[in-house]
Amino acid sequence: MSLIASVLQLDRAAVKALRITDPYSLHRVVYGLYQDVRSAAAKTGHQASGILYADQGGDFHSRKILLLADRAPAGFAEGGYGEVRSKPIPDNFLDHPRYRFKVIVNPTRRDSVSGKLMPVKGRDAVATWFAERSLASWGFRISSDHLQVDRLDVLQFRGKAQHSVTLAQAHVQGHLQVTDPEQFRHSFTSGIGRGRSFGCGLLQIVPLIDNPFA
Repeated sequence: MSLIASVLQLDRAAVKALRITDPYSLHRVVYGLYQDVRSAAAKTGHQASGILYADQGGDFHSRKILLLADRAPAGFAEGGYGEVRSKPIPDNFLDHPRYRFKVIVNPTRRDSVSGKLMPVKGRDAVATWFAERSLASWGFRISSDHLQVDRLDVLQFRGKAQHSVTLAQAHVQGHLQVTDPEQFRHSFTSGIGRGRSFGCGLLQIVPLIDNPFA
């Protein structure tokens, strides 16, 4: 599968014109860049959209959003606002053994009694959760010496049909070593964890030359 990495750059006027005020409005703008290739049945069956993104924030003047998808986006947002720059991911990009990474994740565990998904709270608990999940489910292990949980946020907004949504986010960075290349490729291609429709799960990775695991 060929992947296209892109950057959506929005100036202050574009953010205002596109009415980006919360995670759902940003979701609307990002998904509007791409042709919807799923059938109604695929959507009902929760087939993945093939779109990942990560809001990089910005300042008073601009905002930047990283994008990764299995197809190319439009060159600008709805109404001609903003600018999108794209390039294909090289075929051998995922063949390296180690990477430096950043990712925004939705850290949750399922309660054994109620069966409900509960947010993982606190930096130490999130770090433990991330280390466990990376090895068990995502095809890599992390270097505990380099793992940082930079930010913990709880976002509350109105989603589709005005349903109330609460989304816990953790901004995590560090070094990883690939343990299962096929699983790791799937993690990069499809994203990790929950909340991917609202900007979680995109692994931002750069190959490492030095070995922090030695």
